[in-house]
Amino acid sequence: MGSGWQRAKRISRAAFRPVRGRDLSLHAAAITFYGAIAVVPVALLAIWLTGAAFGADRVHRLTSYAVETLPTEIGADRALAALVDGGLALTPLFALASLLPASLYGEGFRRAFVSVATPPDPAESLVGWRGRLLLLPLFALAPALLVSILVALPLTTGLVRQGGWTGALGVVLSFLSVWLVLTPVLLWVFRVVGPATPDWLSALGVGSFTAANLSGFLHGFVLFSSLPLDLGVPFGGFDAIGGGVAVLLWLYLFHVIVLAGYSATLALSRWRAHRGSRG
Repeated sequence: MGSGWQRAKRISRAAFRPVRGRDLSLHAAAITFYGAIAVVPVALLAIWLTGAAFGADRVHRLTSYAVETLPTEIGADRALAALVDGGLALTPLFALASLLPASLYGEGFRRAFVSVATPPDPAESLVGWRGRLLLLPLFALAPALLVSILVALPLTTGLVRQGGWTGALGVVLSFLSVWLVLTPVLLWVFRVVGPATPDWLSALGVGSFTAANLSGFLHGFVLFSSLPLDLGVPFGGFDAIGGGVAVLLWLYLFHVIVLAGYSATLALSRWRAHRGSRG
């Protein structure tokens, strides 16, 4: 038992060695700043591209299952409905205008990865534009990734509405679908958007584990949305401000998990390279 605990501690220290002595919370907050600007344009573009590829009526019909199932306490259902309607109503000109703020997500990740997970690289220039451009190929995958979640919604939401063990099965299936969709996204972010280049196996393994954590985290946010909380109380009764702060807090924790996953990816990749050189 003691040896297993000591081994777990050594693995934990090795996984987070790249971020030791650096302010992980500060860099996660920096990504959250970029994410606050980019997350809505990213969602709008993904919905618009999916509607263009598979039909706006189909996307609207499939997303309606999620809108009807989401909790109404803090308006999560209304927010999703408005986001879907806005994405499907985009014109090509507005979609092009959304591309610039959406690409800021790539800049945020690239800057944080450069600052946290690697020593300063004097050869690294145009950090922001590198991150933006390297994120753009993910938009080409957005329709396939999003529709893979949407086609599962009739089944998962139907099970959740039944409650009991059947509802729990619906949550598990929803968790698995989001996990599978986030895995290739994080694989690309860790392997391509980041300044270091971990090997594919390390990026896939840790990226998949990080995606599982994020999937559970996102479902936790849905549970949080169902709580009868008055989010405006700490802000003088302004519910909109309280809701926005709550979303930013969850987005911040989301980015802490991503940074920790990237650190573990680099640590595993370096360990594998060292082991291979010794072999």
